[in-house]
Amino acid sequence: VKEEGAKIRYSDTYNEAGINVNFVELLEGNEIKIRTYERGVEDETYSCGTGVTAASIASFLETKKVNQSWSIITLGGNLSVSFEEQNEVFAKVKLIGPAITTFAGRLD
Repeated sequence: VKEEGAKIRYSDTYNEAGINVNFVELLEGNEIKIRTYERGVEDETYSCGTGVTAASIASFLETKKVNQSWSIITLGGNLSVSFEEQNEVFAKVKLIGPAITTFAGRLD
């Protein structure tokens, strides 16, 4: 994820600003597994809310499934995304999952 993500993030296509890169694996039913290379961090992160949400909608469009609720597996834990779609317009998008502290620091 780090090596391939960095190649894509820094490619000429995305210029200096770069992008976050999500690697998505479609699993059984409406389940997907996502690993993320995040710009700014410049490494793999546990999860990315916007990436998880975008990947769920992209998976819905790619698979043409009727169900508009997706289960997501990330390094940071399991999440779910639901939405309403009408003519490829998405509304009432919800990302649901635990919020936990993964790091604490102190700046003097």
